[in-house]
Amino acid sequence: MAKKTAATKSKVKYSKETYSYWYESMLLMRRFEEKAGQLYGQQKIRGFCHLYIGQEACASGAISALTKDDKWITAYRCHAHPLGLGTDPGAVMAELFGKATGTTKGKGGSMHIFDKERNFMGGHGIVGAQVPMGLGIGFAEKYNGTKNLCITYMGDGAVRQGAFHEALNLAMLYKTPVIFVIENNGYAMGTAVKRSSNVDDLSTLGESYDMPSFAVDGMNVEAVHEAVSEAAERARRGDGPTLLEMRTYRYKGHSMSDPQKYRTKEEVEEYKQRDPIEQVLATIKENKILTEDEINEIVDRVKKKVSEAVKFAEESPWPDGMDAFKDVYVQEDYPFVME
Repeated sequence: MAKKTAATKSKVKYSKETYSYWYESMLLMRRFEEKAGQLYGQQKIRGFCHLYIGQEACASGAISALTKDDKWITAYRCHAHPLGLGTDPGAVMAELFGKATGTTKGKGGSMHIFDKERNFMGGHGIVGAQVPMGLGIGFAEKYNGTKNLCITYMGDGAVRQGAFHEALNLAMLYKTPVIFVIENNGYAMGTAVKRSSNVDDLSTLGESYDMPSFAVDGMNVEAVHEAVSEAAERARRGDGPTLLEMRTYRYKGHSMSDPQKYRTKEEVEEYKQRDPIEQVLATIKENKILTEDEINEIVDRVKKKVSEAVKFAEESPWPDGMDAFKDVYVQEDYPFVME
């Protein structure tokens, strides 16, 4: 359970540009998903939809710590990461709508956002399946002699999968440049960690493989940035992977269909007192990093981006029926694709 702490003036550790990026990127993630939730209620977005609201620092703080050449892969709570990396919000919203202009041409939907240009290797719907894939991406970077790494996200429920342990073992064996991130929001769907595992300190799971493993305040963007920066330095030195348990919290349910009967409203409100966006905004204001006008400009810019994304998605065309037979094989004239 989160505990409230006395308010103290936050010290400035980073540049104005970094604080501006954190605030604007997290605010975009939040406002985009709040709108997505509304549109889901209007049945303009259908199927599954898993919102990241509350967990924004886990993405934004990592993005500021890595380079544009590093690779990203995550599970199906996957809207925020590409938004923070610079993917067009209109393309993400169009994908949620199932439109042809979406990031995967309307074929993936909410759970499978993908952006090769931003090195975002996708959201993945099978629990834990992206973990060994992230290992493979990192191994490819090592094989090709780059200094790049793959940051591999998963939920707390994914660590029960055998593939998670297989990936950690091989990552240490081959000193693969991977950062494994457990976004521990306390509940695997609706089951609390303490009800599903004898080990509830998930940061210790890497120790069996002699992997450096740390717990991180996932509600604080500065803490995330620092932890990922250290892990990245280790990977680029050739010393191998790191496991980070980012202790965070989602304000919404596991998905839009989740009645959330497994937790109290008081618990949710208590975590909101540590909101990552409000924390960084408080630092910005207390230390006069941005003026009120500059803050308002960011708010207005984010509002405009979300509004334009919705308009783009609504006005975009639906995929053609024959599009189902496209992008199945790299070879376009593959003989078993219908004419």
